Amino acid sequence: MTHAISRGRGLIATMILIVVCSGVVQGYLTPLLPVVGAHIGIGGVAQNNLYLLSQVAFAVLTPLLSRWGDMWGHRRLLLIAVTMVAVGSLLIAARPTTATLAVGMVFQSAVVGFFPLLAGILRSRSPEHGRAGMSVLVGALLLSIGIGGFVAGTLSNEHALAGLWTAVPFCALAVAAAFALPTSTTAPRAGRFNSLAALLLTVGLGALILVLTEGGSWGWTSAYSLLTLVGALVLLAVWVQVERRSSHPLVDIRMLRNPRLAAVSAHTFCIAFGAIGFLGANAVYLGTEPDGDGFGLGLGARAISLVSLAMVALGFVGSTLTPRLARAIGDRAVLAVGGCSGALGFLSLCLFHSSLPQYLVGALIVGLSTGVFEASTRSLSVEVVDEAETALSVGVNEMALSLGAAIGAAVIGSLWAGHTSAQGAVTGAGYQWAWAACAVVALAGAVVGMLFRTPSSAPAPTAGVAHAGRGA
Repeated sequence: MTHAISRGRGLIATMILIVVCSGVVQGYLTPLLPVVGAHIGIGGVAQNNLYLLSQVAFAVLTPLLSRWGDMWGHRRLLLIAVTMVAVGSLLIAARPTTATLAVGMVFQSAVVGFFPLLAGILRSRSPEHGRAGMSVLVGALLLSIGIGGFVAGTLSNEHALAGLWTAVPFCALAVAAAFALPTSTTAPRAGRFNSLAALLLTVGLGALILVLTEGGSWGWTSAYSLLTLVGALVLLAVWVQVERRSSHPLVDIRMLRNPRLAAVSAHTFCIAFGAIGFLGANAVYLGTEPDGDGFGLGLGARAISLVSLAMVALGFVGSTLTPRLARAIGDRAVLAVGGCSGALGFLSLCLFHSSLPQYLVGALIVGLSTGVFEASTRSLSVEVVDEAETALSVGVNEMALSLGAAIGAAVIGSLWAGHTSAQGAVTGAGYQWAWAACAVVALAGAVVGMLFRTPSSAPAPTAGVAHAGRGA
């Protein structure tokens, strides 16, 4: 028993190195893009297009890596994914141009496969550490996102492009850690790769995110917007039919017939809409000089990174406390708490935002909610399916997260576009509409969370033991 506990802790410690790499990669470029863009001649529109490209890559790579992991082995695909991220990070740092940033950010989007693949290994190798292990991994991810942005911003204060090297040493550690991990004991699933489904999903999601991002500037009723939207919906509808009829689906849509997985995925989408979709808007508000009505705080880059670090620190607290909270009140109540706390945080931002202390109250509540929701949904998506479908199930949840974040960011951008001053700055009404939208969708996530049901035959949870309906 002691040996099993020690082995499980060693496994989690190795996984933390990979998760920290994921967090740093997701956090370090955001504060750098304006500086790097000015240095290599990339304007605001081009920077937005790079962000759009990475969001499409996130959404597409989620089911691809999950499916390949179930077919060819979780550790093998994890090695491939980590190597892709390392190559992309090195490419960006060594020769930053528009082309290398685009290619590098697409390669870096392979971090989206880390959690599904790690979950498959953890569940098969150390199921007794399932809930506690996942909550620690989520906490490490949140902290490293904030730390990565802070380190990159600090390095770039000395030299504009120095911060681009932030991710490289972490990627090297992650590659070594991936080699050190054991293989999953789950037998790979037979089947072939559905290329048609991959193509339909890629183009359909790309078109959908494009219209959500650019619809405000095109005009929502313009021919460009309407044709792109119709094309996206048709392609995604065809993709669903192809997946349903396929004997080897890329994403097994039929898994959503499982009402527990469907509830978890819908909850993930709703909370990610605001909690993650809001992150870019958070930096904009913090860095904007106050207008006549007191909207904007006028902070510098380092101060903004400190606020973000404080938010992810609260997220870490929420993540690590989630297993205890689930044992005390149950998984369904944890989902409701995550949604309600997110709604409360955004409501606080609507009402109190004219000073940094006021703003921090709402922002830190959102950070805490983020930790609870990420920990709970990632654990639950593991536990509601059979072991052989672990990576695919977590992949479905990660896809819901990516879509929620991308659509949330696009909706916020559209609300801002409709509320700008003559000088092009976002007005107070634009900020308040965005915060209100995030609050409403988070509250919808709490309602969806209440639909989750734990089987009556499920064993009572114990400390650190995976069980149906876990929250990490």
